[in-house]
Amino acid sequence: MGLVHFRRCYRVMSLTLRQAVPADIPVLGSLIDASVRGLQAADYTPAQIDGALQTVYGVDSQLIADGTYYVVEAGAEPVIVGCGGWSKRKTLFGGDRWTGREDWLLNPAQDAAKIRAFFVHPNWVRRGIGSMILEACENAAGVAGFTRFEMGATLTGVPLYRAKGYVALENLDVPLKNGELLAVIRMEKRISPEKRAHACGPQPQH
Repeated sequence: MGLVHFRRCYRVMSLTLRQAVPADIPVLGSLIDASVRGLQAADYTPAQIDGALQTVYGVDSQLIADGTYYVVEAGAEPVIVGCGGWSKRKTLFGGDRWTGREDWLLNPAQDAAKIRAFFVHPNWVRRGIGSMILEACENAAGVAGFTRFEMGATLTGVPLYRAKGYVALENLDVPLKNGELLAVIRMEKRISPEKRAHACGPQPQH
């Protein structure tokens, strides 16, 4: 189950990180739509955003089933304000509706874990939510034996990932159902086995 072996959640200030569950899917769908429309308008055209929401963006229920997708909740009556995860499967990006999925399992000794599907509500940006989820994903993938992490980053997400040590490998143009193309940057981060061991540390209690 990855990092969230321990008590299934932890708290930082008023934010709580926990594993996503199937019951979260309707809320996640709304969050993803709000995040994409609210935060990506400076990097993509309205047609690209519409096409991406119809073709690529969306909930990946396989990540939830694998226990590798997380949500961040805020408030005394918790509201989901961010989500993201990692994958031990080959698919680089795309929700359930994406036709380019490749769900076979990766080999941690040879392959890079995939950092997947990060979205934050526009009202909750710049509060460390993306960084919180990314750290959880990298630690959990490290526990699973991975020393490389890879993602298909949107143009909007590139500055955060670059600041966290990811480097660009190639530019991708993803074809969308409406005929548009979505620019995505394939990025990678490598850690040494020593860093992985340090990050993993002793495993918390269930």
